[in-house]
Amino acid sequence: MLISFKRVVFSRYSWWPQWLRWNPTSLRHLRLAEETLLRHMKITCEGCYTVISKARRIWTRIVNPEACEKNGTTPIVLVHGMGGGVGLWALNLDDLAPKRTVYAFDLLGFGRSSRPKFSCDSLEAESEFVESIEEWRAKHGLERFVLLGHSLGGYVGASYAMRYPERVQHLVLVDPWGFGVKPPDYERSTPIPTWIRVVAVIVQTFNPLAGLRVAGPFGATLIRKIRPDLQKKFRAVTDGPAICDYIYHCNAQHPSGETAYRAMALPYGWAKNPMVLRIDKIDSAIPITFIYGARSWIDSAPGEKTKELRKTAYVDVQVLPGAGHHVYADKPDEFNAVVSKLMEEEDRRNSPNEMQH
Repeated sequence: MLISFKRVVFSRYSWWPQWLRWNPTSLRHLRLAEETLLRHMKITCEGCYTVISKARRIWTRIVNPEACEKNGTTPIVLVHGMGGGVGLWALNLDDLAPKRTVYAFDLLGFGRSSRPKFSCDSLEAESEFVESIEEWRAKHGLERFVLLGHSLGGYVGASYAMRYPERVQHLVLVDPWGFGVKPPDYERSTPIPTWIRVVAVIVQTFNPLAGLRVAGPFGATLIRKIRPDLQKKFRAVTDGPAICDYIYHCNAQHPSGETAYRAMALPYGWAKNPMVLRIDKIDSAIPITFIYGARSWIDSAPGEKTKELRKTAYVDVQVLPGAGHHVYADKPDEFNAVVSKLMEEEDRRNSPNEMQH
């Protein structure tokens, strides 16, 4: 079931006077912030809620809806990272969509999607993400597609490809979180400042973005102070603090997805179940492309390790100079060019003439 966003009541807290709320946020605030980021788009971009089991809803953006059927091209599905949402693809949607349909959705527990209670077990929480994506796919009738995930979205995307290989035409992992294995003596052998150790303990005790909610009405300002670079990155699509407002409203609400992330994570950002130890279980027929930022805190070594583990399968590792963790926003032109070329190759590979050879 798909629900037009025009029919949705956006805030269940509207009865509570805004001036009395410590966190001045709501789904309406989030909707407006997202629309501000996407209002520059030149290609048709529709929004709808996709209803899955247990009446949960996944907020979805569909760009150039008829393109794949008209042009015989392959659709691409974008999965954001921790604390993000569809609005963070503002610099990419138009460039990726001229010849194909682009789907982007808010992961369950994030953005404008439902925020259910996740399991505290790491593998069960991972499975809940994966099954929600499969239900979403079925509702949209997508048979096969290129799946692109950033950070946490890359981790979940890899898990999805492992479980539903028949649906994934190409797996693109953008600076993926949760792939590397934590060294046994990491805390003893790595010089970690005391303040970082304290933060790590706090993050394990509370949800990662709890500080943002504690800041209340000062949260958006805090983001602007801590990450002044964000406004520069998104200046091409919006003036002012729209991107900081969007991130604030994405994360000032009930921390459902954060809780799931915390269930899957160890201190200092490692995953309890590293994907590199399971990557060889992904069907060898599925090509995998890693796109890393040269200046990112994410180590690209698991990408190279994947090449070793999947000797008979296609694995490409690309590192974009000058890009940090948010590769798609740090170097959007270069990122869009890499993904567009990859998509065109998939179109050729799966064209009727090519498949006959």
